[in-house]
Amino acid sequence: MIKNKTLKGVLLVGLGASCYGMLATFVKMAYLEGYTTAELSGSQFSLGLVGLIILNLFQKKSTNKKEVQVSKHQIRQLILAGTSIGFTSVFYYLSVKYVAVSISIVLLMQTVWMGVVLEMFLDKKRPSTQKIFSVLLTLTGTVLATNLLHESLVIEWKGFFWGLLAAAAYTANMYSSNKIAVEISSLQRSLFMIIGGALIVIVFGLLTQNTAFNFSIFIKWGFILSLFGTIIPPLLLNMGFPLTGIGLGSIVSTLELPVSVMMAYFLLAEKVILEQWLGIFLIIAAIIFMNIRLKK
Repeated sequence: MIKNKTLKGVLLVGLGASCYGMLATFVKMAYLEGYTTAELSGSQFSLGLVGLIILNLFQKKSTNKKEVQVSKHQIRQLILAGTSIGFTSVFYYLSVKYVAVSISIVLLMQTVWMGVVLEMFLDKKRPSTQKIFSVLLTLTGTVLATNLLHESLVIEWKGFFWGLLAAAAYTANMYSSNKIAVEISSLQRSLFMIIGGALIVIVFGLLTQNTAFNFSIFIKWGFILSLFGTIIPPLLLNMGFPLTGIGLGSIVSTLELPVSVMMAYFLLAEKVILEQWLGIFLIIAAIIFMNIRLKK
């Protein structure tokens, strides 16, 4: 049993981030088998929703503590906030469809500077020099990590477009996750937010699925996607972040980036050149620099 709470938090956040990092490679492999984005996201959210309902019922029976009652207003807020989860998944999976996994995950990491911009508008104050430097470092790393400087690179702009939209949705998700109904249990919050995400996925499926829905996706990839994308990571992160704090937790969560690239390298044989690894290192360095406290 781990006695050090901080170490325990680091392990939980690290495992949660690693699970997220594996997700894109599984999505790419499912695409290679002919499944659609609607089938992937639909199976993930439906099975994830069932799993969270079961976990919530189990929590009610196993705990002796009285749960904080959730108001109708909080439920509406959480469901609305949860739509950002649905948008993130749909946009991210569309990005993975058009570009390499190593590029999609880098595009998703644009939440670093998007979060700073969002904070600037909401708080109505100029970001610190530390944050501005981190943003510049992130953008430099992105240029290198996505291989934009390579002369022979043929850019698939659809993948870049969906990747940046995924980052914007992910930024909204992170902001709402830390602001809305934080006094209720993480399982309850996750359940209502996934309901919101599922609504977006359902609408997306109705609008884009032109062929008969292939239900074999539930057996082949649905369980894996729901476990690694909907159930395990949010629970681990919600358990780990209170122990590490936002700063350390954000640094540890950067594991998602190298794990995603390594998974694509070994399972999909995606080529990652030294220049891209340098870009990935710069993005991780930017996140670390943004979250450390500098002495005056």
